[in-house]
Amino acid sequence: MGLTTVKMEVGNPARPKKTIVLEFLVDSGAIYSVVPEKILKKLGIKQVSKEIFTLANGEKIKRKKGIALFKFQGKIGGADVIFGEKSDSILLGAFTLESLGLALDPIKRELKSIPLIIA
Repeated sequence: MGLTTVKMEVGNPARPKKTIVLEFLVDSGAIYSVVPEKILKKLGIKQVSKEIFTLANGEKIKRKKGIALFKFQGKIGGADVIFGEKSDSILLGAFTLESLGLALDPIKRELKSIPLIIA
């Protein structure tokens, strides 16, 4: 099983034309995306809350959370984003994938469009 990475633009919803391209590790098991705090601050993205998260090893950590704009291959979506610290990986989580109408194909290790359904 390999890792899947994608280059994607991240920006501030209040200024959607100003974005930064980052290489994300696609983690469909993660709920939220993680972007380094210094990049989010550079984009003017503000913290809206602080949350406690549980890591895979059971450790609890506290991180800031904000809202970011994501752009990938003509698709645009907004999702919660975690302000990453130095030891955190840049991750693309499930909420962001869903906001873009995408899912990870685990066999081909690529992002695929999914039907957008209002139910």
